[in-house]
Amino acid sequence: MAPRILLCGDVFGRLNQLFKRVSSVNKSAGPFDALLCVGQFFPDSPELLDDFMSYIEGGSHIPLPTYFIGDYGVAAPKVLMAASKDSANRGFKMDGFKVCDNLYWLKGSGKFNLFGLSVTYLSGRKSSNVQQFGTFSEDDVDALRAIAEEPGVVDLFLTNEWPSGITNGAAASDIPSGFSESSGSDSIISELVQEIKPRYHIAGSKGIYYAREPYSNVDAVHTTRFIGLASVGNKDKQKFIHAISPTPASTMSSTEIAMKTTNTTLSPYMSTKENVSPNDTTKRSADSDSQHWRYDVSQKRQKHEAGDKLCFKFVSSGSCLRGDTCNFRHDTDAREHCLRGVCFDFLNKGKCERGPDCRFRHSLQDEGDKHPSRKPGSENTRSNRSRECWFCLSSPNVESHLIISIGENYYLALAKGPLVEDHVLIVPVEHMPNTLSLSSESEAELLRFQNSLKRCFKNQEKEVLFFEWASIRGTHANLQVIPIPSSKAVMIEKAFNLAAQKLGFEFVVKKFDSISDGRKFLKTQTDGNSSLFYAEIPGGTILLHHVEEKDTFPAQFGREVLAGLLNMADNADWRNRKHNKDEEMKIVEDFKDRFQEYDPNH
Repeated sequence: MAPRILLCGDVFGRLNQLFKRVSSVNKSAGPFDALLCVGQFFPDSPELLDDFMSYIEGGSHIPLPTYFIGDYGVAAPKVLMAASKDSANRGFKMDGFKVCDNLYWLKGSGKFNLFGLSVTYLSGRKSSNVQQFGTFSEDDVDALRAIAEEPGVVDLFLTNEWPSGITNGAAASDIPSGFSESSGSDSIISELVQEIKPRYHIAGSKGIYYAREPYSNVDAVHTTRFIGLASVGNKDKQKFIHAISPTPASTMSSTEIAMKTTNTTLSPYMSTKENVSPNDTTKRSADSDSQHWRYDVSQKRQKHEAGDKLCFKFVSSGSCLRGDTCNFRHDTDAREHCLRGVCFDFLNKGKCERGPDCRFRHSLQDEGDKHPSRKPGSENTRSNRSRECWFCLSSPNVESHLIISIGENYYLALAKGPLVEDHVLIVPVEHMPNTLSLSSESEAELLRFQNSLKRCFKNQEKEVLFFEWASIRGTHANLQVIPIPSSKAVMIEKAFNLAAQKLGFEFVVKKFDSISDGRKFLKTQTDGNSSLFYAEIPGGTILLHHVEEKDTFPAQFGREVLAGLLNMADNADWRNRKHNKDEEMKIVEDFKDRFQEYDPNH
């Protein structure tokens, strides 16, 4: 049976009114499995705080599992800080932080499985002043862009604000009176929803109810339905709660997913243009001279309309599947600047909200780090990819200070934002999508690295887990190496099996006498038609899971499982573990000292 989900708009702390309505709906049309809230969840005035805190502190009962992304309002920092530190939140974060019984905070951005449904979310609102709670960061947005590249169809996308341009091409009679793009809308949401292509997009913040006709997606067979919800207890009595019962896309046939209703429209974003007021245009001209706002020099301003944005995929990777149908600009000059380390936001907007914390350049001047000269067409496709890749040693983007040891076919490097202190990566020198597709000569060197690391960590009373997410859309492979205290190592297989059960699958489990035999088996499992996740467990056990194109699978699955096992919930997200360059260099030097006697390349 398809899960039954209730959706709600801005709560504004009115939990008594909300759950009274939920209980009534549940009794007459239920039972429902969960409640998803978008828009501001916390009170907007202190007068409602006592009733609100009664639920948080357990005095009042929350009738069904409730998830929220509107982490702002009165008392939000206090409540959410307590939730962040609560030992009950150790482990997986894909289901959100538990605030109290049946109440979960979806922090930042991410994707999780809810009764078989693939749910993505963006918590907080856009703000020029990034705060600990209530706003989303550029890292949160980038994480969703990465999720959009994962296989499978997203069922629900939750945002607080509406996407700009959602009413384009819609029936005028259905657009609610009082609708305005000027508040509660965000162009970043528009960009994300075009990339994620959810079946349902739910938003709040505007205080009005609007269920748009379904619209077609570019480069996808399924449609998207947008639902904007009013606030709880609104004076106009607009709809603030809505029920849906979608069949998970992962269980549907391609024919079922592709079905369209007769009122389906084209994508509202096909013609989305940012409206720039004359005052804004004047200000930008005065501030930018020839190289700031949206990177447009004067010639490009004449060629492109104001508000034309750069395509993130093209600028960052050099290609975009949408090609000529893409709504964003494929600018080769901007691509070149990106390769030289210029910040994408600076190129696209003329400014970067991260300011001095951004690790990219905010200038179009070369500042001495000239890009290697080359003749057009003189290099093949793979070398072009290598030049753009973070892991290729020949790339200007590689962070060479992270490298610990270099062999003929593989190198060892510190992981960016490591899960634990000695979290390292074994990376092939060749630009290949997974480590299972390399030659037997390369495999022999990989085994030497693995055995050397096992001996090194054994001396520290630790076991080693190796795992890899070998996606068919992968770029440059890396085998994750995580040392685990020997006392915890016996629990690794159980932790992975519990996580698999949570996501609705079972691992293929094989036992081998050596790492070599295990990897020989793994090499027989790659066919190029499906992705796979595997873990090499201490003791010779291999856990393997094939992931079909239509299936959903979290790219950070291995890391999330181990964060739970090691009671390091915050470390599940690498962004919480970022170090500056000096710190990274010290960690690398310390590791080199301890690894030196085991290093096969020393």
